[in-house]
Amino acid sequence: MKKLVFGLLSLAMIASPTFAGTEIYSGKEMKQVVPPPCPQWYADNEFNVGLWGTYVFTGNEWQDDRYLEADHAWGGGVDLKYFFHRYFGVGIEGWVVDARHAFEDVLIDFNREIFNINTRHESRAVGSVLGTFTLRYPIPCTRFAPYVFAGGGGIFGGGERTNVVVNDGIIRTEQTDSETRAIGQFGGGIEVRITPHIGWINDFSWNVVGGPDNNFGMVRSGLNFAF
Repeated sequence: MKKLVFGLLSLAMIASPTFAGTEIYSGKEMKQVVPPPCPQWYADNEFNVGLWGTYVFTGNEWQDDRYLEADHAWGGGVDLKYFFHRYFGVGIEGWVVDARHAFEDVLIDFNREIFNINTRHESRAVGSVLGTFTLRYPIPCTRFAPYVFAGGGGIFGGGERTNVVVNDGIIRTEQTDSETRAIGQFGGGIEVRITPHIGWINDFSWNVVGGPDNNFGMVRSGLNFAF
């Protein structure tokens, strides 16, 4: 009987560490929690359509400007971009603004003693079409993507001139037609994705039109749709 009791006690002592080890290294203790991946707000091979309003202002005194001939103007535009990779894309941009300019309207007729000198104001549409290249950096695990861009193309609707004509004792002024010129553009901004397919864009660009007297700034804000 003593041998049986001694044998059972020995077996219990051997088994105790085994069971204790099973509790210490259980599946719950060794389980690793893997965090879910970050949502992807920007994608490769993404087609973007932007619709925005814009504010334009001349780079110097508007009286010295030789193209817009206005202190500021409001308008809107659209741009189409294709991002081959989420970090860079190419596209086309078009915009138009309502630029109201002032000019002198003079009619002097010495024969009939007519002396009319007036300052007239005229609103006309000034617009541009450009090809663009964009570099953007979607900040990982966020909705934000700063970007820079550059482009070139043509601008139309401005550049009128006031000429003085003298003929048979009559002095008068006349306006030339608008001119189409080359334009260069560079700027930067930020996009905030509301959803993976809708973003809010805000940026600023500097536009160069045939010399320092024609340069102007452009502020844009609007929505971007990604497909």
